[in-house]
Amino acid sequence: MPALPFVVVKDGIRLAVRVTPKASSERLIGLVEGADGGVALKVAVTAAPEAGKANEALLALLARLLHLKRRDVTLALGAGSRRKLVHVAGDAAALARQLEEVLRPWSTPSS
Repeated sequence: MPALPFVVVKDGIRLAVRVTPKASSERLIGLVEGADGGVALKVAVTAAPEAGKANEALLALLARLLHLKRRDVTLALGAGSRRKLVHVAGDAAALARQLEEVLRPWSTPSS
């Protein structure tokens, strides 16, 4: 199975994200490999990268996709960067299963 863009932590998960602001629609684009060899979830948001608007759009989109309250999804690192680390609070095992399901289209090896 390919690498996944998140790690389980004591109070939830940490998700590596690469954001594309000012996109035509808000959506998950797929998994991308970084220069460091790590994997990140590539996400497009329609908001511009100004005054935290793109960050807020990203966190709201992730909360919707994971069926969580917005307050459970916070920015841990990368406020001024396209590369971000998002903390998702909750039951780590349940969140990991849910994220694996959301990521299935990109994490399944193609034949």
